[in-house]
Amino acid sequence: MDAISSLDRRTLIAGGTLLSATLALPAAGATPLRDFSFEEGRWRVHHRALRKRMAGNTEWREYDGTCTAGSLMGGLGCYEDNVLDAPAGRYRAAALRRFDPRTGLWSIWWWDERFSEIEPPVIGTFENGVGTFFGDTLLDGKPIKMRYIWDMPEAGVPRWQQAFSGDGGASWETNWYMEFRR
Repeated sequence: MDAISSLDRRTLIAGGTLLSATLALPAAGATPLRDFSFEEGRWRVHHRALRKRMAGNTEWREYDGTCTAGSLMGGLGCYEDNVLDAPAGRYRAAALRRFDPRTGLWSIWWWDERFSEIEPPVIGTFENGVGTFFGDTLLDGKPIKMRYIWDMPEAGVPRWQQAFSGDGGASWETNWYMEFRR
């Protein structure tokens, strides 16, 4: 299931690779987002994640968590501090975001206390009220493309989703949703 509509196209540089990106428009009645000020504060988060990624799996796990988010450097950066109550056990994860005023692009790094590495950044921007970000990473030792989308299909309820592509961005598997509620 992929919420992207083929309505707007642009090219981003992700991990040194030009990537033609299909961007989404907000759903009718949705609140358009701009940058990350919408996320500041404390949230209850509902997670929906595929049990196994990039394996043709359709079994979803659902669990809850919390998030505290805030601005850094007068809005040139921001953070997210997450507690995830996953079925395999509670863990923490964080995101750090940096805005480059010269390019108008955000870089987002994600790290998870269960692993020693910090994910390579995804890079992108907000257009038409939706944030779309792309990058390169590894899954089971194999290079893949990664995409994050931020939107708000319901007023006051931001949503983040993650998708992977094993074919250079020709097709995407959305594997994780986070829905934020006050």
